[in-house]
Amino acid sequence: MNKLMKTIRIASALVCAIVVASVQANDAFNPILKAEVTDDVAAPAIPKVIKNDVKQKRNYPMQPPVIPHNTRGYEVNTRVNKCMSCHSRDRVEESQAPMVSVTHFMDRDGNFLAEISPRRYFCNQCHVTQSDVEPVIENTFTDSKHLMKLSNQ
Repeated sequence: MNKLMKTIRIASALVCAIVVASVQANDAFNPILKAEVTDDVAAPAIPKVIKNDVKQKRNYPMQPPVIPHNTRGYEVNTRVNKCMSCHSRDRVEESQAPMVSVTHFMDRDGNFLAEISPRRYFCNQCHVTQSDVEPVIENTFTDSKHLMKLSNQ
């Protein structure tokens, strides 16, 4: 066992030495190493939030819907969930907001609960405010309905 531990330590030291040497040899590998602390770098502009309350098209199957309104200042903690002031079952008629999906009322075993499941309570873990920005990468997703139409033509 002692010999095995010594071999593991030597192998780990070699791997670390190789990684450090490769980073030092190739500054392009980590551009942060080139930056000076005194360099002034302009922060990107904060993107505008789309606040038109129009549902956005989803970009892939099972994508959580994006939020088509501003949520700045919304309080969501263990005692309060501002989202539920419009999206709860009791409030959707008055607010005209879509109701939270029934899947949010299920526990991990598939049992329905009277209140939102604790694992689905913090909305912005999955749902994001839609911003007016260009995509970082091109989206080539095509939904199944469109593919079915193409195959029937």
